Amino acid sequence: MTEPIFRNADRLTPKFRPFRALHHFRKLLADKEDTEQVFHIFQCLPRLAFVDEARAFVYSEVGEALRASEPYLPDLLDDHVRLRAMPHGSVAHAYVDFMEREGLSAAGLVAEYDRFQGGRRFGDLIEWYGNRLRDTHDLLHVLTGYGRDALGEQCVLAFAYGQNPAPGNIFIAYLGGLNVKRTTRSNAPILKAINEARSLGRGCPRLVDQSITSLLAEPLAAARSRLHIATPRFYEMAHDRFRALGLDPYDLWGSAATA
Repeated sequence: MTEPIFRNADRLTPKFRPFRALHHFRKLLADKEDTEQVFHIFQCLPRLAFVDEARAFVYSEVGEALRASEPYLPDLLDDHVRLRAMPHGSVAHAYVDFMEREGLSAAGLVAEYDRFQGGRRFGDLIEWYGNRLRDTHDLLHVLTGYGRDALGEQCVLAFAYGQNPAPGNIFIAYLGGLNVKRTTRSNAPILKAINEARSLGRGCPRLVDQSITSLLAEPLAAARSRLHIATPRFYEMAHDRFRALGLDPYDLWGSAATA
């Protein structure tokens, strides 16, 4: 089998465009399910060290082993029959429960990305590495305990920044957090929750380095312990404060409008 090229010659060097990123963030605020805007923001706020980081990983012993054993994560993550066959209480069961409850799929996220890309694929190792970061996003929700509520999404991005400091992650996390604070006008520790998530991500071994197949088979509590993922105190405290004010953490925009 021919070794994939590291970088396709058709790749362009992305430009840093913060004002354009702000434009796409406003569109994301208008529709939080418009995932395409997230990809635009990441494109406008590129991580300068990303290519060097990708090169170091894909040619490492761990990276080469994962390229052979886990060439395309969505095939694994969307095989719910296989995941349900793993032990009860495992990460796999928690992941399938989460994805089915939320009506999500790994393939759905890929489709969103393909729309953003116009269906274009480079077929290089940079793409493989970037896809791995993309495809483990929903697994972060399960491992950290952060939900898909407005604050939970910002916390997952802050956690991801602690693991892989892409400017897009922290840009959305803090601007999103400030918007939650402005909208709810509450005393909930919103920014503290985001700071805590960033710290937890920094203290956790990088998920991209893990065998996802092995991780899915682990008991959820054991996986969290091994990865040093503690209970997010300020996130839970923020939810308690929201509820005390009559705000539903999972419907902040609607509940804030009627409070």
